[in-house]
Amino acid sequence: MTEKSFFAGFGGQGIISLGQIWVYCAMREGKNVTFFPFYGAEKRGGIARASVIVSDEEIASPLVSAPDSALVMNPDSLPLCEGILKPAGLMLVNTSLVKEKPARRDLRLASVPVQDIAETIGGSRFANMVALGAMARLTAALHLTDIEAILTHFFPEDKQRFVPKNAEAVKAGYDAVKSP
Repeated sequence: MTEKSFFAGFGGQGIISLGQIWVYCAMREGKNVTFFPFYGAEKRGGIARASVIVSDEEIASPLVSAPDSALVMNPDSLPLCEGILKPAGLMLVNTSLVKEKPARRDLRLASVPVQDIAETIGGSRFANMVALGAMARLTAALHLTDIEAILTHFFPEDKQRFVPKNAEAVKAGYDAVKSP
């Protein structure tokens, strides 16, 4: 199994953190990973993107030019993701913010109100974890069998109080979609 994913949104949505946690989860599951973040110079509101590869095998190249899956967290990211996603690729769209549908008809589209779900858990800062759960289920790249333990190892001591809510958000995202 090799899954090449692309996460896109704006600064402040936790896209870079999502990519870091995605590959950390995969490493804890014994998989090979690559992670390339990209973000604008703005502190908040600029572009934020991350490309990741999760594989059971050795990864020959860390570049993701035609991802298997893409996460679209804001409207500006839709054209970019639509343009680079491989034929019949999976696109998860945050319908809380993205109201437009992709023009491509060959995509496997999953629509999840990521932001709205996060608000019910404790605020928009959990939207990236809702997206992580949904992407994990849709791609089957991560098993997330013990997400709370993984997050406990990931977060530094001063952030441990956020682990239960983050785990709840991951589970909510996972439950928001059907398996492929």
